[in-house]
Amino acid sequence: MTITRALLLLALAAVLLPAQAQTAKWPERPVRVVVPFAPGGATDVVARIMAPRLADEFGQQFVVDNRAGAGGSIGVEIVVRTNPDGYTILIGASSYASNVPLYKLTYDPITGISPVTLITKGPFIIAVHPSVKANSLKELIALARAKPGSLSFGSSGTGSVPHLATEHFRQMANIQMTHVPYKGDAPAIIDLLGGQIQIYFGGPLVLSPHINAGKLRGLAVTSEGRSPVMPDLPAVNEMIPGYTAFTWFGMWAPPGTPKPIVMQLNQAIARILKKPDVQERLRNDGMEDAHNTPEEFSSFIARDIAKWTKVVKAGNIKVD
Repeated sequence: MTITRALLLLALAAVLLPAQAQTAKWPERPVRVVVPFAPGGATDVVARIMAPRLADEFGQQFVVDNRAGAGGSIGVEIVVRTNPDGYTILIGASSYASNVPLYKLTYDPITGISPVTLITKGPFIIAVHPSVKANSLKELIALARAKPGSLSFGSSGTGSVPHLATEHFRQMANIQMTHVPYKGDAPAIIDLLGGQIQIYFGGPLVLSPHINAGKLRGLAVTSEGRSPVMPDLPAVNEMIPGYTAFTWFGMWAPPGTPKPIVMQLNQAIARILKKPDVQERLRNDGMEDAHNTPEEFSSFIARDIAKWTKVVKAGNIKVD
């Protein structure tokens, strides 16, 4: 070996070994978990289920940091611009994909961040007020076609995933309905219970109690097949092939985060999701384990972006 080659190898080792050592020791201090929504929402709940269990896995605190705004985009931008040392991660929701056609983003949602894993996903339930003369999805579509625009549906806000899921259904069913946006699930469901609106696409956690009490009527779920939460309800795609819509939650890291750290987080989430208490909590919230690889998560996001971009364009949907 020549002296020049030996010196080059020593220089390369001097660069690589500290980086490997840093990755091997991670984490040596608390990790910030950015949640791009306000405390108390569904994403915050998922993050606070995961954070203490991640702390148990790694022996360091995982501290939730709520950074709300612009449908979740502000929190994402914070993570995108953060040093990729493994000490800041993001737990976000399905609005990550639906925001792409709605907002002018400063980052590339596919290549501008490091996907870690999908965590959980769950369907929406299509619920109607008891005054609606429809006992099935088929009857609801027939009613909407007979009286275009007479039925109103609520959402948790213009451009929200429930809004886009309903708009996707409306487009595929070729019906006309009137959209009434609200600031969150709670006020929309209050008006649904009061009959001010007739239809709502919402999660099992917020709709199941009212359906079980007979205050609302469940017509279908938006998953590929029937949901274990509401096994008596058919899936929409039994009548409208190809229709699906989910609420989901996942984890990302800043772009350039070392692959060993990404995979440590990925495998920790896989172990956490297998814990019986976590599985029971997810079932009670109408969710299921959705863990996958970073590559699979990236492909999942790309498909969701393509779907919602098509829906937004066809519906000419705009946000303030």
